[in-house]
Amino acid sequence: MNRTTTTSPAPPGQPLDFREFAAARGHHLVRTAFLLTGGDAHLAEDLAQEALGRLFDRWRRISRMANPAGYAQTVLVNTFLSYRRRRSSGEHVTDTFAETGVSDPDPALRVTLLRALAGLPPQDRAVLVLRFWEDRSVEETASALKLSASAVRSRSSRALARLREELGEQLDELTQS
Repeated sequence: MNRTTTTSPAPPGQPLDFREFAAARGHHLVRTAFLLTGGDAHLAEDLAQEALGRLFDRWRRISRMANPAGYAQTVLVNTFLSYRRRRSSGEHVTDTFAETGVSDPDPALRVTLLRALAGLPPQDRAVLVLRFWEDRSVEETASALKLSASAVRSRSSRALARLREELGEQLDELTQS
């Protein structure tokens, strides 16, 4: 990106060329983005580039404005705020671990149940997983699978009976230990 500002604005009423505008204002946008991001140069360049991309999409209208540079600043700030909103719900880098490892008290039970679930038809497996593994209500499960509530209840009942039948004596051994 050419960081010199040797271009002069177009005469009033005459639209600016986007390349001239980007060359003239690009450095200023990056510098502003650098300040917004708290010193992250790479993110600042990305935000400035995204803002320029948004400006390019509407350049015909923007170039006729009285202050396209001010509008570019507004677009940059809105781009930054949008980025922050997207990132606020994501993961954050930290030097500590919030979670601890899961200590499964009985891995044999888990493996046996997973194998038994794999032997069920996909629809029955989905009902059981949503209802009992994810602890969803009958209505939530019905909505997710596009079934009626009564279909979820009957499938649950039949799938559990199949699991009990398949596991047989193994079920008693696994639940006792």
